[in-house]
Amino acid sequence: MKAVSFEVRSSHGSCKLQAQAAIAAIQLPFSISSFALAFSRRLPPPPPRDDSDEPPKAMPTVSVGRDRLFAALGRTYTQEEFEDLCFSFGIELDDVTTERAIIRKEKHLEEEADEDEEVIYKIEVPANRYDLLCLEGLAQALRVFNKQEDTPQYSIRNISKGSMLKMHVKPETSQIRPYVVCAVLRGITFDEASYNSFIDLQDKLHQNICRRRTLVAIGTHDLDTLKGPFSYEALPPSSISFVPLKQVKNFRADELMEFYKSDLKLKKFLHIIENSPVFPVIYDSKRTVLSLPPIINSAHSAITLKTKNVLIECTATDLTKAKIVLNTMVTAFSSYCEKKYEVEPVEVIYSNGESSIYPDLSLYNMEVSLSYVNDSIGVALNAEEVTSLLNRMQLSAKHTVPDEGQCNITVSVPPTRSDVLHPCDVMEDVAIAYGYNNIPKRKPASLKPVPLNQLGDLIRLEIGMNGFTEVLTWILCSHKENFAMLNRNDDGSAVIIANPRSSDFEVVRTSLMPGILKTIGHNKDHPKPIKIYEVGDVALLDVEKDVGATNRRLFAALYCGANSGFELIHGLVDRLMEVIGVPFVPAGDNTGYYIERSDEPEFLSGRQASIIFKGKQIGNFGIVHPEVLKNFDITDPCSYVSVNIENFLDM
Repeated sequence: MKAVSFEVRSSHGSCKLQAQAAIAAIQLPFSISSFALAFSRRLPPPPPRDDSDEPPKAMPTVSVGRDRLFAALGRTYTQEEFEDLCFSFGIELDDVTTERAIIRKEKHLEEEADEDEEVIYKIEVPANRYDLLCLEGLAQALRVFNKQEDTPQYSIRNISKGSMLKMHVKPETSQIRPYVVCAVLRGITFDEASYNSFIDLQDKLHQNICRRRTLVAIGTHDLDTLKGPFSYEALPPSSISFVPLKQVKNFRADELMEFYKSDLKLKKFLHIIENSPVFPVIYDSKRTVLSLPPIINSAHSAITLKTKNVLIECTATDLTKAKIVLNTMVTAFSSYCEKKYEVEPVEVIYSNGESSIYPDLSLYNMEVSLSYVNDSIGVALNAEEVTSLLNRMQLSAKHTVPDEGQCNITVSVPPTRSDVLHPCDVMEDVAIAYGYNNIPKRKPASLKPVPLNQLGDLIRLEIGMNGFTEVLTWILCSHKENFAMLNRNDDGSAVIIANPRSSDFEVVRTSLMPGILKTIGHNKDHPKPIKIYEVGDVALLDVEKDVGATNRRLFAALYCGANSGFELIHGLVDRLMEVIGVPFVPAGDNTGYYIERSDEPEFLSGRQASIIFKGKQIGNFGIVHPEVLKNFDITDPCSYVSVNIENFLDM
């Protein structure tokens, strides 16, 4: 036995492992130990890189001025106190710096720091807490958590449908970005800090839930410079002309595509629409362009520090995400409106006559059982304690006791908490507010091993004692390896990878044979005989499963040497059945197993057999067909066996 050290790498990271390898000299097809394959095979290869649809790689970080944050919280904190507050709330103070320090770092300058520089806190927040992506939302959440104030009650301005602003959607928009949602913030007052925060929140959302504007693009406009009703259209680029933001020259939309190819910020969004025959555009009643989503707004309606009424429009390919983005924007900044937390609605009217009013700031209720919360966290809280903890997380809650005696918590989820989708999200918020460090430590209850895994371990032990070495190969393979190289036709049973990184990873294997033969093919110079086996999963399409496919646990072994070793593989089958406790019986007897002639294309005709257990075929063995061996560049004869071991669980 020889110790082998290796490193497993995947798109999910890497880790160093050490194991005992019985045959260290065998080189697997991928120049990595078979033990490493056991870990990495579970992780399918990442899809081809597409920056336009790439989710953020790290948790979002919000940069806020320390003094402004403390002013919003109503008190000052030492750094240690604020770190403790962040930890209690489930966020983290990632870094403490200054604006000038950031600039110096970017420009590699070595100037000394100025004592008067504003301190910046970089706070890491959960990726699905869009309400925490700006100082306004973060400060509000912390104030509620600290019991300084109650959860705000957001309202829609009470105006008649006839008095609402209208956004008319033309049918051509279905070709490129079919959805638009809108809202108005009336009587808003910006200062320089809140204005910058307003712009920064849009950028944060564009990078996060909007997926770099591919799913949603946000436009904000000075409503006093425009005249409703508005229209959302899709026109040929040559027919769209306007002065874009921060420019003085009039551009056609097709000219803008060329102009912005040299713009470091905007060029990465051009691909979203540049190849489309029509571009999305929003007009007011005077045919003044508001924006060319998702690229740029018009200079005509640009917001400034003097803006009092803001129109927010979100065009999208995903309506659900557009609603979340709109709600996030208006709830965060309605606090600066003349009527605090009040938002003016806009009616969106489609060409088929259907209409919707946005934003939807209504609460939705969710029922969660008290026992579920306590059992999941591992505590014994009463209903009053749970409702109090949920109120600190901006989730209004009350408890009820139905006739059955089971205490339920009714949770009202506000429009700011789009991350709350399931009772487990409510349970998590209870755990955060209670404090993870306060949850009593306990030893977990004994876990029973999965019977299928127990059976697999038994088989591994027995086959290993018969002189075979275990290999663990990729669960993904090429379509050719899974079918044509085994002399098989595609029977439609394979799970196809939608966006394979390479032709080597096109399908999920339906047999263990391709991986084992590839291993032999890459080790044909190894001293003979080679005896290897694998216990692993394959996947088959299954319309009766909710995921559309099902796993099967198989055992497979192969002998490769100067002769075929057919009798050794046959003996291995008999030994396997003996260990499991399955007797050999005459053909037709369903109390045990027997073998009968088969005609599988991967085996040599007349030198193969099916294994029948309780009247059902559970496997095959035989001498591998010479054409198959040639396909895998194997020069020596081989015999192979494969058995579905799940059939033995019902004995």
